[in-house]
Amino acid sequence: MKKKARRLSGSDGGSSSPEQCCALCRLSDDDPAMFGEKVTLKEHKFSVHYLCLLTSCGVYQRGKEDEGVFGFLVDDIKQEIRRSARLTCCCCKKKGACVGCYVRSCKKMIHFPCGRKQKFISQFTGLFPSFCPDHSPTQSLCVGSDLSLPQSCSICLDSIEPVLCYSILKCPSCHASWFHRDCVQRQAHSAGLFFFRCTLCNNKENFQEEMLRMGIYIPERDASWELEANAYSELLEVYTRCDALTCLCNDGRTHSAKTGWFEVIRCRLCGSGGTHRKCSGLKLDTRDWACSDCQQATDGKASLVASPQGGQRRSLLSKRHLSSSHTPISCKRTNLTHLPSLPVACGSPKEVLQALVPQLLPLSVQVEVSGDRALAAGVELVRRADFDPTHTLSVRFKDYRRTSFPSSLQDSNTARQYFLKLLVQQIEDSVVFEGPDGSKNLALDSQALRDDLYFDVGCLLALSLVHGGPPVSFFSRTLYQCLFNYPPNQPLTVTHMTPNTHFSRQVSRIAEAKSLDELKEVMAASWEYLELAGCNQPISSLEEREALVENLVSFTLITRMQLPLQRFREGLQTLGVFDQVQLYPSAFCTVFCEAAVRLTAQAVSRLFTVNFSQQEDKLNRETAVISFWRHFLLECEVGRSSISLQDLLRFATGAGEVPAAGLLPPPSMSFLHPIISSPPGVEQEEGGGGGGGGGAGGEVFQDEGLFPQREPGSKHLLLPVTSSYQAFKSSMEQAISHHVHLLPTES
Repeated sequence: MKKKARRLSGSDGGSSSPEQCCALCRLSDDDPAMFGEKVTLKEHKFSVHYLCLLTSCGVYQRGKEDEGVFGFLVDDIKQEIRRSARLTCCCCKKKGACVGCYVRSCKKMIHFPCGRKQKFISQFTGLFPSFCPDHSPTQSLCVGSDLSLPQSCSICLDSIEPVLCYSILKCPSCHASWFHRDCVQRQAHSAGLFFFRCTLCNNKENFQEEMLRMGIYIPERDASWELEANAYSELLEVYTRCDALTCLCNDGRTHSAKTGWFEVIRCRLCGSGGTHRKCSGLKLDTRDWACSDCQQATDGKASLVASPQGGQRRSLLSKRHLSSSHTPISCKRTNLTHLPSLPVACGSPKEVLQALVPQLLPLSVQVEVSGDRALAAGVELVRRADFDPTHTLSVRFKDYRRTSFPSSLQDSNTARQYFLKLLVQQIEDSVVFEGPDGSKNLALDSQALRDDLYFDVGCLLALSLVHGGPPVSFFSRTLYQCLFNYPPNQPLTVTHMTPNTHFSRQVSRIAEAKSLDELKEVMAASWEYLELAGCNQPISSLEEREALVENLVSFTLITRMQLPLQRFREGLQTLGVFDQVQLYPSAFCTVFCEAAVRLTAQAVSRLFTVNFSQQEDKLNRETAVISFWRHFLLECEVGRSSISLQDLLRFATGAGEVPAAGLLPPPSMSFLHPIISSPPGVEQEEGGGGGGGGGAGGEVFQDEGLFPQREPGSKHLLLPVTSSYQAFKSSMEQAISHHVHLLPTES
């Protein structure tokens, strides 16, 4: 209502001239905190808001800071006005929409002020992207067990609903400072880049980075109170009064000569006391003097204390220079281990995880797995004092009598892939999770809390995703929502609880009560649970049941699980995984919550890049083999071959399924040409000859003994060049079947 009233008063019923209205958003409002500074170009007869320019899709700062409007050239602005005049705002249905959702598949366009009403988030950093409510970043609840949810805004002190949403934000460091979006935006406009920080914990770096991510504009300037003319002029006034018991100056206590006996000298410690030299019996050259109050505080040694004014005052210019390397943008680019710099348009899980891979170093760390105990080996790894998640994993299985992994495949890419797959499976079955297969929630286990196993498991899952492990695929939608607040701000119900547990059965009985008497009976039987949840209150009507159930669900899934959730999140922070999932929660939901997509012939074919020969005769034969390859993949998919697509993929790359980060390096294939037999007297050549069963000069293919070869490290596959499809199929099946017999069976 306040925004609407301000808009009407700014427009004055249409009395504002077109020159006073922003040429992009068509509003005459002049609110620098919300819309940026409004600049009027009288010679060009238009005005424009600075934030409208920053968020517009088709205009960029191509000039210097003093050219045009803060670097936006006038011709570019006019071109953007013409472009946006053809686009309709999805909110007010008027022309001139210049702000669009940054997700390419989303076609929503809007005016910048309308976007604030429709909960668009514009990030004022990098490429200055904007996101509609369906694709905008969110914050997740991460409150320690010793903290309660705040009830008031830490800036304006008005009451708030402690539910994270577009209009309610929180500090990422202390989690105790919650505030209105409009309040923190006005604080940022007032404080500027150098003084904008959390009002409670005083954190600056993480706070500014999070506020930029959530669409708060932070002007890159000094605070407004530092820029006011003569704002601190009274601080430059010095004390010029004699405080001696008897003043001997004929001109009075306030007289101060430039030199001599009646120059007022000030206390070297407090500066708020003074005396004439003559009045205090000082020597003519005395400069070091302390008042009686300071002498008592320093036991008469005031003259030995250095002056607090001896330090050099730092100017605003030096402040700007020193802080230029500490802006949120530069921190985001340099702190790769925690939050890597990613392309803003990067949204698929595969691309995001691949952007995290460059953190990995060629240095390797040895992981020894006793038998099939992958989880125990992983926990031992992350608890090492010198553990570094950026080191490449080198896996070795020992105690061959107790492991299903053969010694012939030790220290290979296949061993690492098998370890990561086994690790994810054992994490799913560990004590920190409960619920049906493929839909797990966090379980509350006291021993796991004492051992900090929740952190270890989160760290191992993040490690697996970046190091080429399979998708997680076993989180329930409830757990994903509790971790990443997706879908955002959706209330939890009884259906979100882990089925067939003691707590879920009790809450279900309360929710299904048909009468008030039945409800009271169920509550009496569950009094211990209600007392623990703080909900053991008298119920006077059946209508109070819904609020009771909501409180019990919230207690069971969130309040009771605060510490496990917090430690699990902190483990997922390893290599920056949690932060990237929080940026793209809708995309990563498939990685964490959905079963892996079944391999198809088309999907496997697309994984490999084909490297053809340059020679024409070889190219002709290789083209025929590619058709054999595609037909062979189809037969593997429908079950007409003795091997499966998983067997084939494992043979070529070491992975039985496509990892969440994709296969790195990207798989490729080339061709293994046969030795061609020639008539007597003609030299044999390797790789020569034409296609078919025979060639010039009686050349004949030797299909026997030619099998596919693989290079797992580079994920390169060599296909045999044969004269017929049957020979190709037989060769592939024999080699891959032999390899499959060496591998452990799927559990």
